[in-house]
Amino acid sequence: MSDRIFAAIWLALCIGGLFIGWQIQSEYSYEPVGPRPFPLLLLGLMGICALLMLLRKPDAVLWPAPAILKKLLTLSIMLVLYGWLFEQLGFALCTTLLTFGIGLLFGARWWAAVISGGVMGMALFYAFDHLLDVTLPVGSWFS
Repeated sequence: MSDRIFAAIWLALCIGGLFIGWQIQSEYSYEPVGPRPFPLLLLGLMGICALLMLLRKPDAVLWPAPAILKKLLTLSIMLVLYGWLFEQLGFALCTTLLTFGIGLLFGARWWAAVISGGVMGMALFYAFDHLLDVTLPVGSWFS
């Protein structure tokens, strides 16, 4: 029953998003198709999946063990902190800390989590900033 409630809410959100996405207008044409098709396509696909989920035969729901729920809650808090501190700490440090935390959450040794976090933060910053020319914040606390 809970998956059908989720699917109905998700379908309503997708329909609302489609109405909002249809109103997207660009002041100037910087792409051949403009900014409207991507959100409409994404919301349309999510709406179709929600509709299929709503119409399918329900499965028996097995809730995860309390240890897994604790990990999910911890991961959710880490992701909220990542978004909240993104501007202040900058992309590289924030991504390093997030990768370190996720590594520890999934059972990595502390030194492996530190190394992978540092490599991931710097490599992704270099890839986005220099190779893809995506401007990322370096952090307002450090500039």
